[in-house]
Amino acid sequence: MQPTAPSSSRAEPVAHAASHPARLALVIPTLQEAGNIRHLLIRTCAALDRYDDAYEVIVVDDESRDGIEEIVAAMGMDDARIRIVVRRGERGLAGAVIRGWEETEAPFLAVMDADLQHPPELLPQLWAALDAGADVVVGSRYAEGGALVGWTPSRALISKLAVWMTLPVQRSKIRAHDPMSGFFMLRRPCIEGLAFRKTGFKILLEVLARGRVGSVVEVPFAFGQRHQGCSKANLRVALDYLLLLVRLYRQKGPAPAALHANAPVPASEAVR
Repeated sequence: MQPTAPSSSRAEPVAHAASHPARLALVIPTLQEAGNIRHLLIRTCAALDRYDDAYEVIVVDDESRDGIEEIVAAMGMDDARIRIVVRRGERGLAGAVIRGWEETEAPFLAVMDADLQHPPELLPQLWAALDAGADVVVGSRYAEGGALVGWTPSRALISKLAVWMTLPVQRSKIRAHDPMSGFFMLRRPCIEGLAFRKTGFKILLEVLARGRVGSVVEVPFAFGQRHQGCSKANLRVALDYLLLLVRLYRQKGPAPAALHANAPVPASEAVR
């Protein structure tokens, strides 16, 4: 079912009850993101509320203790589709995403960072690509039309090198230009019954390498600078990434068939 756009949008969230089961659950993993979360949720609701389909937003916080729990809980009082889950004594973006997926029964699952580098206004386009038949839809910096805004040449080079290193573990027929993206949607059957590594930051790569994925679509976007807060990238993250690559290479298997009856979507087709 394609989402239907109404005649107008809104700037602020208003009281809204979650009266229908969510078709889409958006998981936003957070650590020290209190300065961004309110603005992000306002923009996210404004983007998704222009459509009739039911959704929910699950903020999964790694015990930041920076006020984010109170901010999200207060917004959830006005909009029952917004809620927060706080993990105690745990760290790791991948683990937070997995926890969010466990908290919902929605058939479509989405992930987005909290630093406002991923534009919430693109969410309806990703969702429409799922409805059109894709198994996984990636917000892509490297598909044609995507861009890195304000990055130094050295940072861009390291990012592109990290993507190049994924080629041996990606399946050739569903290879994505941006398997490192933290902005994506997928169908629940792609990951059901699979145990994913909870440490590290690159869960999309593991989904592409191990999930039941028959088709991938990439939606290009311009990836800019973080709004507030600090990047969580460090040497530990780099080591986790290298260990993940080794493990995925050892576990690599053939790509499965598509999961649904819709017409197949060409792998890695960019939506412009």
